[in-house]
Amino acid sequence: MGRRLYVGNLPYKATDEELTELFSRAGTVDNVRVMRDTATGRARGFAFVEMASDDDAQKAIDEFNEYPMEGRALVVNEARPKPQGDFGGRGGGGGYGGGGGGGGRREPRW
Repeated sequence: MGRRLYVGNLPYKATDEELTELFSRAGTVDNVRVMRDTATGRARGFAFVEMASDDDAQKAIDEFNEYPMEGRALVVNEARPKPQGDFGGRGGGGGYGGGGGGGGRREPRW
């Protein structure tokens, strides 16, 4: 079990501070990062939360998976590394993740 968690189905208004406060109920939070669109700054609906220990991470999963936040049920699970060799294909979540948006079709460059 890792300490880094994927938190999906976030309300778009969710902030790093809100998630830090929420997840600190399960243990010590080392880092929170709500992922944002680089062009618009708008939240993308998911975040990564790093807990201080594996036990704290497991407690956070148990406590906050399907937790209601502003009418949405959070998805909380262990963040998994992005598979190697996934270059611009479908499902690129930007590094770690449990699910990202799909990319468009790419034409080969000649």
